[in-house]
Amino acid sequence: MTGYLSLVFELAPLFLINVILAASLNVINGFCGLFSLGHAGFFAVGAYAAAGFTVLVAPEFTAQSPLIALTLACFIGMAASALAGLLVGIPCLRLTGDYLAVATVGFGEIIRIVLLNTEAVGASRGLPGIPDIVPLWFTALATILTLWSLNNLIRSSFGRSILAVREDEIAARSMRVNVRFYKTLAFVVGSMFAGLAGALFAHDRQFIAPNSFGFMVSVQALLMIVVGGLGSQAGAVIGAVIVTAIPELLRLHPALAEIRMLIFGLIMIMIMLWKPDGLIGVLRSLLRKPLKPERAHG
Repeated sequence: MTGYLSLVFELAPLFLINVILAASLNVINGFCGLFSLGHAGFFAVGAYAAAGFTVLVAPEFTAQSPLIALTLACFIGMAASALAGLLVGIPCLRLTGDYLAVATVGFGEIIRIVLLNTEAVGASRGLPGIPDIVPLWFTALATILTLWSLNNLIRSSFGRSILAVREDEIAARSMRVNVRFYKTLAFVVGSMFAGLAGALFAHDRQFIAPNSFGFMVSVQALLMIVVGGLGSQAGAVIGAVIVTAIPELLRLHPALAEIRMLIFGLIMIMIMLWKPDGLIGVLRSLLRKPLKPERAHG
């Protein structure tokens, strides 16, 4: 039991970072209804932009004022990823469905290949020496602010517009909703918060490499929101924790360590078959279930 608890505390920063990553993808896939599979690319842009600032641009400032430097690095990572989201969104959002998914996968691979061949950030060797300046409370605060910001955004006129686009584009256009504008804006917002997750990830791990942001990272992020429940911020939190925790907890058991990914895959398949609307759907159905009336005695 002690081993499991120590692992949970050790993985706490990764849990929080994955919650931000899942919540950011949920804006694009869950609320706006776009099918993006290139989220690892925005995650990578944020990580490299933030790490580049603290390691290559301002190492002395980072050593003197670590929290201020970390805050600036997070904003730089968010801005870089938002710009990447805008550059990708403008041409790619002319596509829909599977075509959009393929285009975003291509973007993610382009980012990885560019990083693999950029000597300034270590190329295939990666970028070492990233300072350990991110305390757990900072990551927790960033996670809370992300969820709060996105929740308020979804409840605003912006949120109502992207929900209208998800439900029926033709009806949204008839109500004078600028469909292309709101799709692009949702893409930029989701990308921006993925950049925040990347900035925190880089400084938590203290080393990043292009292979840390492969296609499977995008698949894992998608799995988080599908398992938790598409279009639900609470579902994104639940899904991120579940998808992050299960493989690591199985690793602790000697008999299950070798086949942990097989077991993880089976658990995911069972969840999809049993409750296609995610684990948040299970909680909602339990809360709505009326209590059974007690039988009268005598």
